[in-house]
Amino acid sequence: MCNRYASDIRKAGLEREMYGFEEWSETRINAILEVFPKSYGPVIRALPDGTRELHKMRWGLPGPASTGGAPVTNIRNVQSPHWRRVLGVRHRCLVPFTAFSEYDDASPKGKKQIRWFAPRDRGVMYFAGVYDLWQGDYGTKSNPNEGDHKLFSFLTTEANDLVRPVHAKAMPVVLSTPAECDEWLSAPASEIGRIQARVLPRSILEIVGTEEAESYVGSYLK
Repeated sequence: MCNRYASDIRKAGLEREMYGFEEWSETRINAILEVFPKSYGPVIRALPDGTRELHKMRWGLPGPASTGGAPVTNIRNVQSPHWRRVLGVRHRCLVPFTAFSEYDDASPKGKKQIRWFAPRDRGVMYFAGVYDLWQGDYGTKSNPNEGDHKLFSFLTTEANDLVRPVHAKAMPVVLSTPAECDEWLSAPASEIGRIQARVLPRSILEIVGTEEAESYVGSYLK
């Protein structure tokens, strides 16, 4: 499952005039953000009047009590009663990305190799995300972080023909067109399964680098 991705906000065209946000100095909004579980990432949500807002949220919604409530970054089972509450339209969001990573199933024993996938045109696409407001401690034992938090996760689905040879278990649900983004933000919950099951064409993405490369960023920005 995807536990690390990159987001170049400049490529998303999220200018101040369009979304009315202030620069996030702590996340270096003018640079490429590498987003890890529990770290901050950019998220776009739709308001009731149809306008969209950019927010800074942390990656990982609390999971089921049976797992201790540990943050879950990738949601696969949309039939789970635990996730039903956040699958409605008012919890939908778009998570802009310019590359995402998966562990290579063929990595040598004891050495996990990461491979990066990016849009062929090196532009921006979106994960089908959900978000929620949560109150509690989102820190660690050594560094507690009690308070109100905006949290997000995104849906995963079966790996397509490009991702499967690298990581067969799953891949994020990728929204590659404006129409797909609009559909995700407005479709009734009964349509989520259909959207999740849609197969992303192999030609949309390509492998752009590995963790051993000097810099994956250098390859995908060319």
